[in-house]
Amino acid sequence: MEKISIRGVNFDNVTMDEAIEICKSFLKSNDGAKIIHTPNAEITQMCVESKEVNKTVNGADLIIPDGAGVVLASKILKKKLKCKVAGIELCENLARISGEMNARIFFLGGKPGIPEKAAEKLLEKYPDMIIAGTNDGYFKSDDEIIKKINDANTDILFVCLGVPKQEQWMEKHRNDLNIKLMGGFGGSFDVLSGTIQRAPKIFIKLNLEWFYRLCKEPKRIGRMMKLPKFILGSVKDRVFRIKR
Repeated sequence: MEKISIRGVNFDNVTMDEAIEICKSFLKSNDGAKIIHTPNAEITQMCVESKEVNKTVNGADLIIPDGAGVVLASKILKKKLKCKVAGIELCENLARISGEMNARIFFLGGKPGIPEKAAEKLLEKYPDMIIAGTNDGYFKSDDEIIKKINDANTDILFVCLGVPKQEQWMEKHRNDLNIKLMGGFGGSFDVLSGTIQRAPKIFIKLNLEWFYRLCKEPKRIGRMMKLPKFILGSVKDRVFRIKR
């Protein structure tokens, strides 16, 4: 896999189809739990500002560019990524291929009832999906939840605990989990369950999904300010490299 460093995060330069094939190879291997991280511009800026978060994110086995801002930064820096690879769409594709791969999926995270609804909705869409189990993100004991996941003979673990908690949790427990693959998918359960509506296709196509979410949730403005900061930092990096 070709790696492209964008502001210190080593993204895999893959399309969605290529990411799916890599995940299939992980599911066929017996190398222990593989980790997927899905940084967007906000998370990548978090990595710029925190060496600890940067180290955790870069420790994944597959890092996909989940955001138009990351792809834009790659163009500014003249290190072009092929395309945006949305985490929620990879999550859905893993659900789609789980039956084909005989892979059992465990849903971890979200508010009580949300992972169950997300699993139900995905099962309606992909009847061959194999559900290992569900648990909300308000568990108190890591040991108990790890035992529950392992006892369910889980192959794929969807982790939606928020950033950077989900990334740190996966890294910490990689060797405790008897699974093949796990990915951090942020607030995907809220969308997959129907609790929150994803942006209409026209917004996604125009790379304005962030704007739609901001209109729906104005309280996100503080977090969204990381996007212009990230792009400005990319421009400065480019200018500095040219001058040097």
